[in-house]
Amino acid sequence: MRAASIVVLASGDGSLAEALIRVGQDGAPYSVAALVTDRGGVNALSRAARLATPTTVVDFDSFADRDEWERSLTSVVASFEPWLVVSAGFMRILSPRFLARFKIINSHPSLLPLFPGSHAVADALAAGATETGCTVHWVDSGVDSGPVIAQRKVPISVGDEVMTLHERIKEVERILLPEVVTELARSRIKTSGKSG
Repeated sequence: MRAASIVVLASGDGSLAEALIRVGQDGAPYSVAALVTDRGGVNALSRAARLATPTTVVDFDSFADRDEWERSLTSVVASFEPWLVVSAGFMRILSPRFLARFKIINSHPSLLPLFPGSHAVADALAAGATETGCTVHWVDSGVDSGPVIAQRKVPISVGDEVMTLHERIKEVERILLPEVVTELARSRIKTSGKSG
């Protein structure tokens, strides 16, 4: 059976996307068909290009409204016929209509349900937490509220700031997210084998 086709959504630096692409190119049971971003000029695009992975920009600011942007995003993602869509640092909330079209997972920098939202690392520090971590979860219509697939803990050190803590979390995410996608792809192959 051919590798499961994945589309990765990213908005920024793209280190998680790069980790996914590299593992997919190294014999994993999935491959990244494309990286799609919601704005141009982000580092994620150059990371993907260096690894010969197709990229598409669906620039949020180029559309009249959110619905028009999401229609275009849906069309672009669908054109790659993904088995799974992976949100890896994608900073847009997706509508129920988009979620109904694709299976989507997300990597989030906290131990959900603690500290959902876009300020998770800062919120963990502000709360005086002694540990945080990362969560890979299914995406639903809420904010970081979908069923948890896997988590890893990261201790918070004395003197940690948002940047230092977030980088340590990302180091763990870059391992966990490809592991989860690999396991999901393997499960797909096993299931397909049983039914076939």
